[in-house]
Amino acid sequence: MVDARVWLLWALTNLVVASSTHNPLYALLLLLVVLVVGAARAPRGHRLPLRFAVVAVPLTALFNGLTAHLGDTVLFRLPAHLPLLGGPVTLEALVFGATNGLLLTVILGSFVILNQATPVRELVRLVPRSFHEAGVVLSIALTFVPQTTRSLARIREAQAVRGHRVRGLRDELPIMVVLLVSGLERSMGLAEAMVARGYGAVSDQEQPLRVRSLLALGLLAVLGGWLAWLFLPTGKPVGLVVLGTGGVLVGGALWLAGRAAPRTVYRPRRWSIRDTLVLLGCGLTLAVTLLPLPGRATLAYVPYPGLTPPPFDPLVGLGLLGLLAPAIGSKEADG
Repeated sequence: MVDARVWLLWALTNLVVASSTHNPLYALLLLLVVLVVGAARAPRGHRLPLRFAVVAVPLTALFNGLTAHLGDTVLFRLPAHLPLLGGPVTLEALVFGATNGLLLTVILGSFVILNQATPVRELVRLVPRSFHEAGVVLSIALTFVPQTTRSLARIREAQAVRGHRVRGLRDELPIMVVLLVSGLERSMGLAEAMVARGYGAVSDQEQPLRVRSLLALGLLAVLGGWLAWLFLPTGKPVGLVVLGTGGVLVGGALWLAGRAAPRTVYRPRRWSIRDTLVLLGCGLTLAVTLLPLPGRATLAYVPYPGLTPPPFDPLVGLGLLGLLAPAIGSKEADG
């Protein structure tokens, strides 16, 4: 199984690449990569991007075509007196909007795969230890969502057996009342189990004075640097330095606060070769996307004013294929 941190890096890399390009060829390539990785690692959710694309691509194309009256290839014209919509509808605007829909599909599909391929406990472990209480709340909330969905299905089936038919919102009331009562009972049972296991038995301890002082100093530095960068034209470099220093101080304070909340695991997970491969693949993709390489200019494609074939650089395409690294290997190796 790929490490949760690596999956998060993979999803964020897709987000960065999708935000850095508007070339429809690269957008289609990214969508293909997401579909292949989804079919290999998240079989339950790999079709969701396609269903989303069927709706999103036409809608974004239509919205951009009706609101952005740019381009030379005019398909038809709407009356000029219509607010926002009046004017020419061009082929270039439709292509630009459809590309936006493809990129949105790539971003959604990446995080769907992250959610499907990573257990909830691994995602919660990504929360910094200084926010361990928020992590507990988040884990409970994420666990209750599928339980509530299953309870709703069972309640609907039980009510249907009793002859209850849902014809409107009023008929949903008996189902919602039973669902609410069962959710409260489940919450009370979980609370009693947590108390029985000693959760919250130790009184909260205040953070040491050095941690509180460091946090306060860091927040003041962040505020001061931000204000200096906004309102002092000649002091922007100093403001950025102060802002960065404040961020480092806040991060140090959170790290010190997290040391007071130790975290243990029954079976520590070891770093695998696949994790390294995915990490290298993401690094390759980020390199061809962010570094000033010769083919990077092909990422910035604009169909205006006249529609032209989008350029495609083979080296950039090969770099984007680095995101296929999670699909390498057998599913049995993940177990």
